[in-house]
Amino acid sequence: MPTAYDVPADLLIQRITEELKKEAEIKPPEWTMYAKTGVHKENAPVQPDWWYIRAASILRKIYFYGPIGVSKLRIAYGGRHRRGVRPEHFAKGSGAIIRKILQQLEKAEYIQKKSGHGSKGRIIAGRVITPKGHSFIDKLSAEIKRQIPELERY
Repeated sequence: MPTAYDVPADLLIQRITEELKKEAEIKPPEWTMYAKTGVHKENAPVQPDWWYIRAASILRKIYFYGPIGVSKLRIAYGGRHRRGVRPEHFAKGSGAIIRKILQQLEKAEYIQKKSGHGSKGRIIAGRVITPKGHSFIDKLSAEIKRQIPELERY
């Protein structure tokens, strides 16, 4: 059975976005039309469904890299902060947006919190994909692979 590793990221995120729009638990808050996605951005997103796209992207990242927390996701969604005539520096993405999306994905039971000890005694904490989320992404990946015959070699 094809998994998320077998299909291109852009097609999978687009397909997950369509499915997340049907979920009752995942809705953008009222303030999202005014919010930027980080201090490194000049304007708010122009796409009307950017909340669902970001949620789909976060769900895919958790599928690949979980357990992963808000801090690592802020780094992943950060970018170059242009500071006028001063040199540019890296800036993290918005933590409020990521936290709210993670809470919504948890409510929809696609992800769950996990904490424990890893190798070398380090504490591992973050979100991991649940069996429901895993099968959701794998099912969509299989549909994408079936619809596009050129992906057989992918």
